[in-house]
Amino acid sequence: MASAYLTRTNGTSTEQKIFTFSAWVKRSAISTSGDKVLMAEYTDSNNRMKLQFKDDDFFEVYQVDGGNIRTQVKTNRKFRDSNGWYHMLIVGDNTQGTNTNRLKIYVNGVQETSFSVSTYPYSSTIPNINENSKTITIGNDDIGGSYFDGLMTHVNFVDGTALTPTSFGQSDSNGVWIPKPSPSVTYGTNGFFLKMDNSGNMGLDSSGNSNNFTTSGTITQAKDTPSNVFNVLNTLDTSRGLSNGNTTYAGASAGTVVKGTLAVNSGKWYAECKIVDASENMIGVLDIGQAPTTNYVGHSAVGWGIYTGDGNLYNNSSSSSYSSAFSDNDIMGIALDMDNNKLYFSKNGVWQNSGVPTSGSTGTGAISITSGLTMTFCGGRDNASDTASFNFGNGYFGTTAVTSAGTNASGNGIFEYDVPTGYTALSTKGLNS
Repeated sequence: MASAYLTRTNGTSTEQKIFTFSAWVKRSAISTSGDKVLMAEYTDSNNRMKLQFKDDDFFEVYQVDGGNIRTQVKTNRKFRDSNGWYHMLIVGDNTQGTNTNRLKIYVNGVQETSFSVSTYPYSSTIPNINENSKTITIGNDDIGGSYFDGLMTHVNFVDGTALTPTSFGQSDSNGVWIPKPSPSVTYGTNGFFLKMDNSGNMGLDSSGNSNNFTTSGTITQAKDTPSNVFNVLNTLDTSRGLSNGNTTYAGASAGTVVKGTLAVNSGKWYAECKIVDASENMIGVLDIGQAPTTNYVGHSAVGWGIYTGDGNLYNNSSSSSYSSAFSDNDIMGIALDMDNNKLYFSKNGVWQNSGVPTSGSTGTGAISITSGLTMTFCGGRDNASDTASFNFGNGYFGTTAVTSAGTNASGNGIFEYDVPTGYTALSTKGLNS
């Protein structure tokens, strides 16, 4: 959501002192300046409440009334996974006699019990986010600078009932905690359910209350969900210059290589990359065990990359002719065949050097890669101004949707061009199948 958020004004609450907030979130910006707000109410600097990831990656529930801190409960662990989804469940019930029962935080179905700060609310405290006639926000604190950076889905707010994780989540056949498609809950007057599945109205309430939100900025719908997590660029390689759900890099140090978060040693995988600034990018694949360095993709013995400035293939610092040069906004396709240890590159839908990804191994365009490696897609640049946006199956290059989706027999992922038969997007669904 990065620079966009949702707002609405509460009505008269069913029970102001009791609420349940549930949301599935995937973080993008890790350990960066500024808090990352999930839900907030802001009247002024002395009267406000926030459910947020702090800039040090701890999670916190914070409320100030009349300039006095009424609630500050902060976890004792950090949340730094930028590949997986977190189910964040915050339950407030200030009618409880024991103060530790007045606020509970659950993550992926498990209650947090260790806190670095634990100022629990008084029994008389009214949580601002459920107070009558207050304007609440999703994805920001309504004063700017605290935008949530990442993905959200199945955002639920229940007014007047304290619920548990099983009201909203369940384990799938692989033991992964995923959302219940239709939670069976009584939402109360101010309650809402934002599925985030209507690209034309991301603030649409599905609770039955018609508590719809107003959108500020542009919210992009993604195919990445808790049930199917797509590969993204890894913030542990570099957090500088990553954006758009960690699919775009720009402005990081020259020579920085950014690997994906998912890697494979078998199967056939496809990805695309729009070369926004084509002068000196190098896009390709790299063994996941290669430590982040200032070398380029093709400078490693376990990395193969196309240098966009001239189209040459690089491996172990040696180059060979492979493709014509790429221009700004050209789209590179990458077909990684780990069953046959072959690699292919396309330019705007045309496989280069007579490559045939479905052949198994034949053709001059079939690049041989070392067997026994565990590979991921990656990119890097020779100049800090160079920019590229990957589409790992979400159907977007940055915030721009593909113009006309190609065929994809696997049904996993949306790409600009046809996905070679037998290939699929690098995602948990692809890995499981």
